[in-house]
Amino acid sequence: MFALQIEHAVKDFDMWKAVFDRDPADRAGSGVVAYRIGRPVEDEKYIVVELDFERRDQAEAFLAKLRSSVWDSPDVAPALAGSPQTRVIELVR
Repeated sequence: MFALQIEHAVKDFDMWKAVFDRDPADRAGSGVVAYRIGRPVEDEKYIVVELDFERRDQAEAFLAKLRSSVWDSPDVAPALAGSPQTRVIELVR
């Protein structure tokens, strides 16, 4: 199992969550089997998202899709503030 971890600032959490819920990148169709959304307790305008995949190549392909089709478009990602920090990790336990 692999996870794509994404951290970034948002202009407005509710706006960001509405776009996330609309799923412009097709999480299920891209192999996401589960996800978690968190926020640091001291910063409600910063999010941490973990998306779980069965295979590493699915996580990497989804990250490429986010970079090319979602994050580069203010119309698709209006609440994004700054550049996301990302990494693909292997879940070992």
